Amino acid sequence: MPDSQIAKIHELLDDFDTAMLITQGSDHKIHARPMAIARVEPDCRLWFFTGRDSAKVHEIEDDQHVLIACQHDHNRYVSLGGTAELVSDRTKTRELWKESYKAWFPQGVDDPDLLLILIRPQEAEYWDNQGLKAVRYAFQAIKAYATGTTPHIKEGEQHGKVTMR
Repeated sequence: MPDSQIAKIHELLDDFDTAMLITQGSDHKIHARPMAIARVEPDCRLWFFTGRDSAKVHEIEDDQHVLIACQHDHNRYVSLGGTAELVSDRTKTRELWKESYKAWFPQGVDDPDLLLILIRPQEAEYWDNQGLKAVRYAFQAIKAYATGTTPHIKEGEQHGKVTMR
């Protein structure tokens, strides 16, 4: 994937504070939950905090394939498919820790229940209709409605589907 596409995904991800982490349980049911994003790495890997005995941890232990979904207002969306790794590393935990996480982990950074989840994206898709792209999309939508066609989306700018390295 071109570096410009990685940069585009990173730019979009960097604007999100939370994401939906979607896993599959041993019962083959899909489970989604909102998660605070601890960090977005330059290569678009994502870090999250979780409790060691949470359902998502057990689901990741059974199946590392996950989906991340992000939405901001009605104009920016990102989905990432990849794998999750459970990381128990106190140095990394301290590096990523934010005081607001105490709401979920009252014992703080040294909470023995604290665990990190590292998401390694394999594929990503985005929809970006902010700024002038929103005006362009609105025009395309009105035109499509009036002519009975579908809106023209500019690939690589408003929408992109990419394979991560």
